[in-house]
Amino acid sequence: MATIDDLKDLLSQDVHQLQELAELLQKEKACLSSSDVRALQGLTSEKNQLLEQVRGRARQKIHCLVAMGYKPDSGEPSRFLRSAGLTELYDLWKQADTSMRKCQALNQHNGRVMAHLQKRLSRLTDIFRGATGQQKLYGQKGEHTTVSSRTILASA
Repeated sequence: MATIDDLKDLLSQDVHQLQELAELLQKEKACLSSSDVRALQGLTSEKNQLLEQVRGRARQKIHCLVAMGYKPDSGEPSRFLRSAGLTELYDLWKQADTSMRKCQALNQHNGRVMAHLQKRLSRLTDIFRGATGQQKLYGQKGEHTTVSSRTILASA
């Protein structure tokens, strides 16, 4: 029974911290739109701390599930909880999973905004360097790369 209570506590902490993470990601989105770099740095460190705590609890949750009889190669833990008749744990698991998916979606959106800002900065630096007339090709990861038309044959 102690293992079930431990798992319940871990899942409750996950739900709470994932909600905090979602709020941080919303703040990050606002900072990205206003280009507030200082606030963004503070949010990034907070986000990293929350993520580290969530990762640590993920290991603990697996240990609790294994102690309850779960086999990691048997499928998703939510199926195990549902089939064991642990509805309260199953509901907490689903709630944490929903919060995690929300955080992933917010993080992906912020990543796209960040990539757009990086492309814009790259274009501006090209303009400052006078490299705007040069041809651009796509690289391996889909990013633009400038192709120089100058060829150095020899140097003294």
